[in-house]
Amino acid sequence: MRVPKAIQKLTEAFEKLPGIGPKTAERLTFYLLHVPQVELDKFGEAVMELKRNTQVCSVCFNVGESDPCGMCADLTRDQAAICVVEQTLDIFAIEKSGGYKGLYHVLHGAISPLNNIGPDHLHIYDLLPRLQDGTIHELILATNPTMEGEATAMYIKKMVTDSRPIKNGLRITRIGRGLPMGGDIEYADAVTLTNAFLGRGEF
Repeated sequence: MRVPKAIQKLTEAFEKLPGIGPKTAERLTFYLLHVPQVELDKFGEAVMELKRNTQVCSVCFNVGESDPCGMCADLTRDQAAICVVEQTLDIFAIEKSGGYKGLYHVLHGAISPLNNIGPDHLHIYDLLPRLQDGTIHELILATNPTMEGEATAMYIKKMVTDSRPIKNGLRITRIGRGLPMGGDIEYADAVTLTNAFLGRGEF
């Protein structure tokens, strides 16, 4: 039996998504095939608007609706603290916990030599200009507790201390071990994240 091109094309598109195998891609395709056209149009419009109506903040590299993003523009947030995370999804998880009210810096990944990802591929060096005027008193390294996350945190600490000694008033901390080794921030519950921030220490 020859599979219609439209079905084959959408199935192949789903297979390119992370965590989606051939069988799941087929199920999603045939599910959408039986969805009313009105709902399908809404789904297609939502996908098209994903890029049109979002942009990367030029300050913290979070994904938002404006530049600077809403968090960078919010003067009620603690302007003396920056939390460094790997992905925007980590910000969503931290914000849900309610345990942090400062600013963010999104790296868009972690250093991973095995995957040919070095500091130049991330927004690591973009962090330094944000620390130069002396308004930031605490830099919280909240990369994931994985080998890549730890390596990234250590690299950032060395980079910052080499360019601006801690004695100048900048405190570098690492989130506490409320998170399991090998886990990702985006999957942690609110209590675990809150305890992780409360238990953070010098790094």
